[in-house]
Amino acid sequence: MKKTALVLLLSAAALSIPQAQAQTHKVPDEPNQTGILSLDAQASVDVPQDVIHITLFYEQQAGDAAQLADTLNQRTAQTLRDANATDHTGVTLHTGQLSVSPSTDRDGKISGWRGRSELVLESHDFAAAAKLAGRLNSEMQVSNVNFSLSPEAQRAAQGKLSGEAIASFRQQAQAAAQAFGYSAYVVREVNLSRNNNNLPRPMMMMASRMAGGSAPAESIPVEAGNETVTVSVSGSIVMTH
Repeated sequence: MKKTALVLLLSAAALSIPQAQAQTHKVPDEPNQTGILSLDAQASVDVPQDVIHITLFYEQQAGDAAQLADTLNQRTAQTLRDANATDHTGVTLHTGQLSVSPSTDRDGKISGWRGRSELVLESHDFAAAAKLAGRLNSEMQVSNVNFSLSPEAQRAAQGKLSGEAIASFRQQAQAAAQAFGYSAYVVREVNLSRNNNNLPRPMMMMASRMAGGSAPAESIPVEAGNETVTVSVSGSIVMTH
């Protein structure tokens, strides 16, 4: 029995040696992490804004808040009906803010109510939206015009910029590795982020100028700007020999 146990013990030891040797062979495959460097790269492009937002408004005062709110709703509904009765292909309309607030006298007591309702026009067709706003300005006046970049245009620009930003990151990594005396590098971690300066470009307009009295205007002058789309790549590399 003692001999049998000794033979089994030696056999187990002999089997464990190749396993330990196999584990030690994996270590040289890992890069020599003697130099870790953080990098970041960007690619940007100015893209023409392709969506127009025109806000129409109607303001009124009254002695009763409920009556005032009803008046505002009726005016907005009538303007929507008139808009839908005209050809506004490619222009979408939706209601904006509706607000009713009190007016106070010298003693701080409520002396009346003032309210405002809004209607928003949106379109890729600037001329069509401007023409519709001109037709409606005798009912609801133009308060401001904003421009923005559509999600489709953003994604198209970001798709092109991603390759440029990644290529810039790799060029920086290779140049830095060589400058520090290394022959190659391995990407340790990397983050890709997309953003744009999505601040709407406002075009403020005076209602009296736009309305031109009570007669509808033929159209309103509009001009969009550009929006900067940026793709950033940041991360760290391991410089190797």
